[in-house]
Amino acid sequence: MRLGALQRSHRERLREILDATAVFRPAEVAVALELFDDAQSGDYEFLGGFDSEDLIAYACFGATPGTDRTFDLYWIAVHPSAQGNGAGSRVLSGVEEQLRARGARLLVVETSSRAEYAPTRRFYTGRGYREVARMRDFYAPCDDRVIYTKSLLPSPRSSYPDPSPSRHE
Repeated sequence: MRLGALQRSHRERLREILDATAVFRPAEVAVALELFDDAQSGDYEFLGGFDSEDLIAYACFGATPGTDRTFDLYWIAVHPSAQGNGAGSRVLSGVEEQLRARGARLLVVETSSRAEYAPTRRFYTGRGYREVARMRDFYAPCDDRVIYTKSLLPSPRSSYPDPSPSRHE
């Protein structure tokens, strides 16, 4: 699988991927397509995963306004025919690599607590993300917003001074 930029011509395939996953509600698909349509604004970036010339996976991400080098991963989706073959991991790694190259500090992901999102939550934790917050009933009754983060620094918390007193004092 190769990684590359998405073009306007990929819009319909992007919709096919989102619909085929069978986890996104119609309103969520509409939002994802709006972000894609708004990509020229510069607020949202896209990275595609391609099998030959066929788009099989994508991610949408962007800088979090008002933060110090924090980014949000807004969407990641893999066509079911390509799931389980590492396509999602490769696209996510590609996003992380791009952000590290720019000096990004933190990547934030949010997802649903609905049962059909259990594989998604395992996907994130399996790639080093940790759950840092849960907002009960956020999306709907019994549908929590689950927030994960991953440090993109070379070593976690390396830019922060050690708050513990020196043993030699």
